[in-house]
Amino acid sequence: MRKGAKRKASKKEEQKPTEKIPNNDARKSTEEKTSKAGGRPKRIKASKPESEPEFFPDKRNLEDLWKQVFPVGTEWDQLDHVYQYNWNFSNLEGAFEEGGELYGKKVYLFGCTEPQLVFFKDEGKVTCIPVVVAVVSPFPPSDKIGINSVQREAEEIVPMKQMKMDWVPYIPLENRDSQVERLKSQIFILSCTQRRAGLRHMKIERVKKFEYCLPYFYHPFQEDELEQSTIVQIIFPAEPKPVFCEFDWELDELEEFTVKLIEEEELSEDQKNAFKDFVKEKAREARKKALEEMNEETKAAFLNMRFYKFYPVATPDTPDVSNVKSPFINRYYGKAHTVL
Repeated sequence: MRKGAKRKASKKEEQKPTEKIPNNDARKSTEEKTSKAGGRPKRIKASKPESEPEFFPDKRNLEDLWKQVFPVGTEWDQLDHVYQYNWNFSNLEGAFEEGGELYGKKVYLFGCTEPQLVFFKDEGKVTCIPVVVAVVSPFPPSDKIGINSVQREAEEIVPMKQMKMDWVPYIPLENRDSQVERLKSQIFILSCTQRRAGLRHMKIERVKKFEYCLPYFYHPFQEDELEQSTIVQIIFPAEPKPVFCEFDWELDELEEFTVKLIEEEELSEDQKNAFKDFVKEKAREARKKALEEMNEETKAAFLNMRFYKFYPVATPDTPDVSNVKSPFINRYYGKAHTVL
């Protein structure tokens, strides 16, 4: 055969059928037949093991009550330290349940903090302990706030709203979707609408006022209280001329008031004590008159008013405060009737 010529196919090669490539369906059918015939078993995809379901404890109805109460007088930069622990106030929550001290009563709550040396995990540390005071009363115990500290020269008694504070109804968790107007709330909390972000726009003196605030209260049946809710007209028979002035028992402090009169040369130094005694006597007369004019319902409310002071209960996750509990609330409220 010449080089480069094509070889002629033999007769046997011409008769050989062309091999067909099976399509997908055919291949699948073949695999199934092989499996049925006992050949290589079909590969089964392993399923992932089911994860254990997570369970979250139901929130208690009053669980956030203590956090909703504004801690009056706490320094702004200390607020984060107050909430660094998950404090437990289940004693406060339980007091509102049937059989508890506050069950079925109208209650006004305000908060404060007490810096105390306490131990946590064998380490002693000064900690801001949150405290909640409950006042059982048919009406708000006061609509005023005292502003006082050792750094300030004079005490102030101002309306709560001047410091952006007010009594507002507390809505339990199960009622958060209801309209407030339709709820007959029995729990009221002292709230503050001042936001920390807005402090940078304030003068330092205004910011510090919030830190010197104390919830104010005047009890008309306590004779040793100096504060009186009425203005007393004073005519003191001094020499060489009488002293005419008005003394406001809510806004003025007697010692400071007297010193100011001496500085203005309205009163001499040697008449200071006599003047203070005279003002106290006039105040007693004004108090007696105010009590005589008070209706019986209001009298009964003041006489039956009770103060409860709640500290957080001990838990493994928080410092134990059981050794630092005190009945003292502040200079206006005095001592609590019950400490829990």
